[in-house]
Amino acid sequence: MISVEDALARVFALATPLPAEPVPLRAAAGRVLAAPVIAPRDQPPFSASAMDGYAVAGPVSPGQRFAVIGESAAGRASGLVVGPGQAVRIFTGAPLPEGADRVVIQEDVERSESEITLREKLDDATHIRPAGGDFKAGDELEPGRILTPNALALAAAMGASSVTCTRKPVVSLMATGDELVMPGDAPGPDQIIASNSFALAAMFEAEGAECRLLPIARDTRESLRAAFALAAGSDLVITTGGASVGDHDLVGEVAADLGMDRAFYKVAMRPGKPLMAGKLNGMAMVGLPGNPVSSIVCGHVFIRPLLRKMLGLGEAPAPRRPLPLSAPLPPNGPRAHYMRAVIISGEVAALERQDSSLLTVLDAANALIVRPVNDPARAAGESVEVIDL
Repeated sequence: MISVEDALARVFALATPLPAEPVPLRAAAGRVLAAPVIAPRDQPPFSASAMDGYAVAGPVSPGQRFAVIGESAAGRASGLVVGPGQAVRIFTGAPLPEGADRVVIQEDVERSESEITLREKLDDATHIRPAGGDFKAGDELEPGRILTPNALALAAAMGASSVTCTRKPVVSLMATGDELVMPGDAPGPDQIIASNSFALAAMFEAEGAECRLLPIARDTRESLRAAFALAAGSDLVITTGGASVGDHDLVGEVAADLGMDRAFYKVAMRPGKPLMAGKLNGMAMVGLPGNPVSSIVCGHVFIRPLLRKMLGLGEAPAPRRPLPLSAPLPPNGPRAHYMRAVIISGEVAALERQDSSLLTVLDAANALIVRPVNDPARAAGESVEVIDL
């Protein structure tokens, strides 16, 4: 039995970042940028008005009058040169006429036919967006980032119709066990409905994976071999259940028969002790516990970080943040403990350890308290690290 830290390091060793591929900009939301987007020109390519108003030259003062000599609108430059005592009616986004060095907003102006008079209260702003103010030719949107809406807007402004992104990891999810049936099927009196694959698929797809749900593998070597055959070509195979030590827990044995190079089996953590990982025919493989709470916890602790590495986002544990406890916690034992918790008003309250209800997990838990091996008792108000779910 190894530590969580050692297990995560061995899980990271199972995979490398995936190759890149071109992706149309419209389909790139949430993808990981693998090559820079380089601006071919300045943005904006000209100095532009940031407000509706009048472009003028030189210092201004209340009561000053200007002759309006033309108009400049977005997409239609005036071609005029502004001199002393002259103004050009200008609209937001329009190119600034030559000679102008500020825009007086229309709220600070009184207009009479072809002349304007500046009002008493003038602001000090120029209301000009300078050329290259957003970015300059040669500036880069750097790779190794998730393409958020803001990043997509920047890539579009740089003129990119497509971007180079890391290929999505293909994950095959294999639920195992004679006791399972799929949602929509009628369970027998000694069966339950499979749920793990649906939770894990949603979790992993949120990290950028492409998930395949395989048929349920029964507790026979033949069924397991057939399921593993269907996973061929995946980047990562995730099994749930069948990884413990019971007479019907055959996943590890069948995987070994098929050539799996096992990295480890069993981790000093709760929940999630019967965790197994290795390499199978070029694919990373992780066997998660069958208990829904355990599989979800292991998904957050091990698989989400692995997917981020495969996407080129580096090796790092699941993000944690410190929060104060709203109630005391007893000391922790010789295994790392991931306690389900609920965050209310910036404080974290642990759910009762014996409460393993899936309904409780879905309705209440929105974080995991991360407690290392032999963690001492914690008082109310003391800080603990949490992983947001």
